[in-house]
Amino acid sequence: MTRGFLVVDKPGGMTSHDVVARVRRAAGVKRVGHAGTLDPMATGVLVVGIGAVTRLIRFVQDQPKEYVATAQFGVATDTLDAEGGILDRVEMSFTTEEMEAVARRFTGDIMQVPPMVSALKHEGRRLYDLAREGKTVEREPRPVTVHELEILAVGSGPYPEVEFRVVCSSGTYVRTLADDMGRALGGHAHLTALRRTRVGSLGLDRAVTVDGLDAWKDHLISPADALADLPGITVEKETAWAVRQGAPLLGDAARAGPADEPYRVLDEAGELLAIYERRGERAAPVVVLPS
Repeated sequence: MTRGFLVVDKPGGMTSHDVVARVRRAAGVKRVGHAGTLDPMATGVLVVGIGAVTRLIRFVQDQPKEYVATAQFGVATDTLDAEGGILDRVEMSFTTEEMEAVARRFTGDIMQVPPMVSALKHEGRRLYDLAREGKTVEREPRPVTVHELEILAVGSGPYPEVEFRVVCSSGTYVRTLADDMGRALGGHAHLTALRRTRVGSLGLDRAVTVDGLDAWKDHLISPADALADLPGITVEKETAWAVRQGAPLLGDAARAGPADEPYRVLDEAGELLAIYERRGERAAPVVVLPS
C-alpha cells in the first residue's frame, strides 16, 4: 500500500492543484491531496499526502507556517500582490527602525481581514470568484497569530522593497499582513515575492522539486514522521490491535495522552496507528489508518 507524505518545492507559475496532479501521475495513485494552498506566484513548501494519509492532512495544515516575503511599499494593487492591477502609487519613506517598530505591532495575536482574493466563501461563493467579477463584499476580521516577524532588509527609493520573515498560524494571509504594515506607515504595500520555507517542522531541506518527482519514493516521509509536531504515545501489541479496530482507550492508557488536543498513537515499531483525542478519562480515535 502506497502512503506517505512528500514535501514539494513548488515553483512559481504553478497552482497547488497542478503540483498535486504531477504527484498523482508520478506515483500512479489517485488519492492525493495537499496541506495549505500556495498561490501561483508563491514558491516553496507544499506538503502533499499520498494514499490513505490524505485523512491526516488537516493535522499538518494546522501547524505554523514560515515564509520569507518581499513587499513593495507605496504601491497598492487589487490583489495585494504583483499579479494584480495597480490601484494607487504614493511615495513612501521610512527608516529600518520605523519598519521594525511596526513589525512589533503585528506580532502576537492580531485581527486580520481576509483579502478578496481568498478562497473563503460569502453566501456560498468564493471570494476570489466575486473579485474576478469586480465585486467587493464586507469581510469580518478573523483572529490569527504571528509567532515571529523579522525584518530582513529595507530598500531605498520612493517605493522601497522590504524583505521579511514571518512564522504564523494557519489562516494568516501574508499579503494582508504586508498591506496592514503599509497602512500603519501611512500608505499601502503589496507582495512581490513569497516563499514558504516550512510547515511545522517539514522544511525545504526535505523537499523534492517538481522535476525530480520521478524519484518520489526516495523522498517519501512516513505518517509518524510527517506528524512529528503532534505529541505521541507508544502502545504495546495488545493495545495496538485494539487501536487498529478503532477502540477507545480507557484508564491509564487514556491518561497517557495529552488532554484536549490530538496526539499520535504509535506501535512499538514506531508506526503511526491512529490519531486520538482525550476527553476526561476516555480517549477516542479521530483517524485510524488502515493496516
